Amino acid sequence: MQKFSSFQQLNSYLKQGSEGTLVRADGRKIDQIRTPSYSMGYLKYAEGSVLAEVGDNKIVCSASIEEKVPPFLRGSGQGWVTAEYAMIPRATSTRNIRDSVRGRLGGRTQEIQRLIGRALRAVVNLEALGERTVLLDCDVIQADGGTRTHAINGAFIAMCEALWNATSRGAQFRGRLVKDYLAAVSVGVVNGMEIIDLNFGEDSMAQLDLNVVMSGKGKFVELQGTAELDPFSRETLDRLLALAERGINELVAAQKKALERGLP
Repeated sequence: MQKFSSFQQLNSYLKQGSEGTLVRADGRKIDQIRTPSYSMGYLKYAEGSVLAEVGDNKIVCSASIEEKVPPFLRGSGQGWVTAEYAMIPRATSTRNIRDSVRGRLGGRTQEIQRLIGRALRAVVNLEALGERTVLLDCDVIQADGGTRTHAINGAFIAMCEALWNATSRGAQFRGRLVKDYLAAVSVGVVNGMEIIDLNFGEDSMAQLDLNVVMSGKGKFVELQGTAELDPFSRETLDRLLALAERGINELVAAQKKALERGLP
């Protein structure tokens, strides 16, 4: 397994808590998520919007509703949910070139926005939506690891706000629109420790990185996992999934509180 470059680096990263438990550089225990903050109605014009702040991550998620669907769904009576994801040039420590300047979407960008769209479609009643499209825009203005998972969490809130606002303004839907809550979190192995909600420093030296998307009822929507060096066992996977489930339960609770505060 990959090790820290020095004992000094390891000691600065990992220390003993007051009760002898291991804690991370940002003060969290190995099984502790970063506390999320969701500011709803963040943008003036979007039907739904939220500023999701998690650790040093700042992600603006907006939801727009269009009275049309992609060509392959025309006449079907079914709606669609899709997403776009972007990171502004100085979201990270070095400047990134915009995709619009590069002239094409990067592979990572395409992968993440497809993940967000798939995840949200899993909990939306597309038949009840009718021939409408919910477009989710997730723009990372500051990044600190886990942007794809926390973009999903913010996008879910923005989508719920947009659908609520559409209903309150007289839009006619054919039944309940959102079937369940949805949240995502990263888990992984860093220097032999199984941890949750990896920040950038942890993610950059992880031996195993796993992104988990689950419904509020505890059903899996998507798993994305990679071993950087050594293969991992089924036992490790089971422990990480259990760790992710506990974290997602906390994230769903935070989403509920945000929606209770933000919606009538």
